[in-house]
Amino acid sequence: MRRGQTHLEEDSQKEPAVGYWKPLMPSKGSKEEPETGCQDAGPGDESQSAEQCNVSRLRSSSVEIREKGSEFLKEELHKAQKELKLKDKECERLSKVREQLEQELEELTASLFEEAHKMVREANTKQAASEKQLREARGKIDMLQAEVTALKTLVITSTPSSPNWELHPQLQSPSKAVFRKGHARNKSTSSAMITAASHNAAPEPVSRECKEVDSVLFAEFQSWKESPTLDKSCSFLDRIYREDVGPCLDFSKQELSELVRAAVEQNTLTIEPVASQALSVMKGSAEDCGGPKKCALSGLPRTCKHRITLGDSGNYYYISPSCRARITAACNFFTYIRYIQQGLVRQDVELMFWEVMRLRREMSLAKLGFYPNEI
Repeated sequence: MRRGQTHLEEDSQKEPAVGYWKPLMPSKGSKEEPETGCQDAGPGDESQSAEQCNVSRLRSSSVEIREKGSEFLKEELHKAQKELKLKDKECERLSKVREQLEQELEELTASLFEEAHKMVREANTKQAASEKQLREARGKIDMLQAEVTALKTLVITSTPSSPNWELHPQLQSPSKAVFRKGHARNKSTSSAMITAASHNAAPEPVSRECKEVDSVLFAEFQSWKESPTLDKSCSFLDRIYREDVGPCLDFSKQELSELVRAAVEQNTLTIEPVASQALSVMKGSAEDCGGPKKCALSGLPRTCKHRITLGDSGNYYYISPSCRARITAACNFFTYIRYIQQGLVRQDVELMFWEVMRLRREMSLAKLGFYPNEI
């Protein structure tokens, strides 16, 4: 018995001290016994009961902590979910506002571009109309200047006493010309003038101009008149370009001649007289633009009282009277066919044909060097 107790004591001493739990409070109805009595009753059973009690307490406390932690986390998760929903709603509202602003911006940009294009189209239309009116006005001015020059020549070279037979082939005799001009109030003076004219002027045969319509040319003109155009491909204008316009506007300076021809066709050529005080002023180089004493088209030393401009180039080219007559004759022809194309000429087809033939004859005469004398 003693030996068994000794073995128990040795086993208790060998057990680790950590495994021993001292009870915090004694159980009801039990009293603390002296240490020697407890050791005698069996310390192994008491340590196991203490350990089980402590483990149950730890388990209950950990369960409570776990439950409280889960409740706290659930509350935080719920709050986070509410905040996310609010943020989602705010993002959705902001995205709708952004889409609305982008749509309004696109509509505003489209309306601005449309208004700008409309303004540009209106400006281009007005500019084209103004340029067309300007070209037509310049063409009319050139035609009127040519008519005024012809009238001045008529007034100077034809008088009642000595009429110009080339300008007045319909006059039979000087006496008829005198009475037609209204000089019958002073019979003695008129008869004296008639007698002097008859004695001084040698009798010349009076020639009437005869005309006959060329069937080929008239057929080409009639075909062109049905649908007037300025295209060179039609047979009517192609013949005139080859036979009249081309030779009339063919000058020594080939490059400048091509520019002049293009300006005449496009109705952008301007002829203006040179003032006497500005004859010494030259714009551009004398080699290209000529000068008051040198023609830019022929390159010959001539007195140039007129100058031309081609479109909006701003350069002035001095031209001689002969070159001016050739350019004016071509401009008169193009002006007349433009009037026909625009429906401004209301005459019989044959009368229009003969007017075209007259303008062609003027171009031919100008090409040959015949031009009216300037005042």
